[in-house]
Amino acid sequence: MAITAPTATVTTRTEVEDFLFQEAEMLDTWRLEEWLELFTLDCTYEIPATDRPDLDPGLSWSLIHDGRTMLEQRVIRLKKPEAHAEFPHSQTSRIVGNVRILAQSGDEVLVTANFNINRSKAGKFDTYVGRYEYTLVPTNGTFQIRQKKAILAHDKLDPQGKISFII
Repeated sequence: MAITAPTATVTTRTEVEDFLFQEAEMLDTWRLEEWLELFTLDCTYEIPATDRPDLDPGLSWSLIHDGRTMLEQRVIRLKKPEAHAEFPHSQTSRIVGNVRILAQSGDEVLVTANFNINRSKAGKFDTYVGRYEYTLVPTNGTFQIRQKKAILAHDKLDPQGKISFII
């Protein structure tokens, strides 16, 4: 009788795309509490400075560099009417594409994707473009986000405006 080794589960691009599309929909519809649940407890959410996005965030300046606690506080703050920069909320429409699985090992899947976010707020229309880098953890037939890095493809944020919403 031959003994066979258990086969490793292989993540498909379609599975990752479906997850990223679901995340984009949650953000566009301001379902921020649900979005927050997509993250692991040891997560990192980062938007590095536009001029040096590949530097270690511990050694350089970032627009945003949140662990889970700070991410929870960001969601709480954005949902309050006192958050004047986002009340009323921005209307956003995200396009996520060119999704690629870079590597898969053990309990992690490294993914990259491009994004285009159109934002309408107070009669002003802005577009944010760039790429995402994710570390995803397969969990119960879906994923959780261990790390999300949104790298903006902008020389500067002005005239694009403030990052008062979640990219």
